[in-house]
Amino acid sequence: MIGSLLIANRGEIACRIIRTARKLGMRTVAVYSDADRHALHVREADEAVHIGPSPARESYLAGERIIAAAKATGAEAIHPGYGFLSENADFAQAVIDAGLVWVGPHPDSIRAMGLKDAAKRLMQEAGVPVTPGYLGEDQAPERLQREAEAIGWPVLIKAVAGGGGKGMRRVNAAGEFQEMLQSCKREAASSFGDDRVLIEKYVERPRHIEVQVFGDSHGNVVHLFERDCSLQRRHQKVIEEAPAPGMDEATRAAICGAAVKAARAVSYVGAGTVEFIADASEGLRPDRIWFMEMNTRLQVEHPVTEEITGQDLVEWQLRVASGEALPLRQDELAMKGHAIEARLYAEDPAHEFLPSTGGLDHFVLGRALRIDTGVEEGDRISPYYDPMIAKLIARGADRDEAIDRLVETLDQIEVWPVKTNAAFLARAAGDADFRAGRVDTGFIPSRIDRLVPDPAPPDGVWNLAATALLASDFGADEEADPWVSLPGFRLNAPRDLGVALSHCGETRLVEGGGDPPLEGIATVTGDRVLVFSAGQAFAFTLPGAAGAGGGGEGEGNLLSPMPGRIISVDVRQGDKVAKGRKLVTLEAMKMEHSLVAPFDGIVAELEAKEGAQVTEGTLLVRVEKGE
Repeated sequence: MIGSLLIANRGEIACRIIRTARKLGMRTVAVYSDADRHALHVREADEAVHIGPSPARESYLAGERIIAAAKATGAEAIHPGYGFLSENADFAQAVIDAGLVWVGPHPDSIRAMGLKDAAKRLMQEAGVPVTPGYLGEDQAPERLQREAEAIGWPVLIKAVAGGGGKGMRRVNAAGEFQEMLQSCKREAASSFGDDRVLIEKYVERPRHIEVQVFGDSHGNVVHLFERDCSLQRRHQKVIEEAPAPGMDEATRAAICGAAVKAARAVSYVGAGTVEFIADASEGLRPDRIWFMEMNTRLQVEHPVTEEITGQDLVEWQLRVASGEALPLRQDELAMKGHAIEARLYAEDPAHEFLPSTGGLDHFVLGRALRIDTGVEEGDRISPYYDPMIAKLIARGADRDEAIDRLVETLDQIEVWPVKTNAAFLARAAGDADFRAGRVDTGFIPSRIDRLVPDPAPPDGVWNLAATALLASDFGADEEADPWVSLPGFRLNAPRDLGVALSHCGETRLVEGGGDPPLEGIATVTGDRVLVFSAGQAFAFTLPGAAGAGGGGEGEGNLLSPMPGRIISVDVRQGDKVAKGRKLVTLEAMKMEHSLVAPFDGIVAELEAKEGAQVTEGTLLVRVEKGE
């Protein structure tokens, strides 16, 4: 068994690997960038090595520094986690050439599955069904458009070297193909250093179903059943579950059998995931499922498989990398119950899901579920990396029980001042169609208006805030003005239970304890009353207090939410714009983020310039309300 392990990653997956490694008696070594100097994975490891500046390309993607850190600390093996260098065949080979153990598949297997077009050809040869499409070498825009038209709209443009939803665009008509193609190629080049694409038929009612596979160096390959990852936003998985709802035994046997066949075709060793797309227009059927790609690493959503099988997949990885045979045979593996995972992101659903960065001054995720996270209260969310801050995994005897437990936990999340998608996740998981198993990859886009919560506090939240304020000694100070320090006090009358509060420019006189009742937690801290309710966070102040604003004059100022590069400016100064119109596109965190007009108005000021690098908080556009 490996005695010492370096984890070439960060955040929750690094912490996850450290837990299992420690259970197996291994010494752990963490690596960190400038931004992660005080990160949780650094604190939890037995030893930590600084490997460079904050940008990933200068630290977590600097393979030679990671290998040097392993050698300097005496680590015997390197576990790449997921993302970063986890599917980089050259890095895997360099680890092996350095005399270290690579906790992952052989570099040849990574190469075979790393390029989507080559992988599909290989699967066709192995007898695995694949989606119709164009996999050719000719990348001329005109040729790609002709192939797309021949396949028939809609089509999906996918980066050949893609993964994680990056470098992927749906195109519904010929007129939008070239714009989508260029956007896809830019994102692919930024994320993978390769802008080549393939074209495939877009399945109208698609479900994303994947199978966990495992192989060892003794020729054994098994599957650990399927996961459904159909709830996605912009091709990024949001909620995953196992087993897949509506999956019958015949279809399960077909898809899991195809996954094992795919793994055997590349002599696979270690943990891998074979991803399929299913046409759900007539329910799940064995003849309506096609291979999409294989991820030659551990997946973000692996905990749901662990929960229904009772197996520790990281332990399996470490044992296989140590040369052991798989812990169990296929006939020894079984499913029990249902598990569901939600990805908690630091992002603002009310503003196009823009990532939210900053300190976690208040951070309570609860203890009812399995929670995989890489942060604690007091830590910071950096603009340099993926904004996922935790995975919430619920298990139940059946699907309904698992969903109930997940929604209950999401409703009780308390995070401030970083914004999260908790309320959005709770609405998605609690949706009647989702509960009924009526899911496909268009589920979220088709319901986005009802899934994104209103950022304005409902009446019950105002009442909670007022009740908390009146029950506290908020503002009480012997030297303070008594007319300010005694909320609700008035001469020659009983104490009034009303208090004036402000939230984002709106001020109300609120009676604490009044209707409508609403569950939530309110706390008075500093100059604010914080209310956490149904996954949302609201901050109230006394009228005129610092921070009582948030609306008014500044609401038309569009600021860069994080450091990034402006890749397109879609308006000119003086243009009239409608609410929701795209104004500027920013590339940050390896994704493209569109900033849109907050209301109908006129572009009064335009500071954004295409190609410019901007820092967080930079004014890009100012929109004034039109007549």
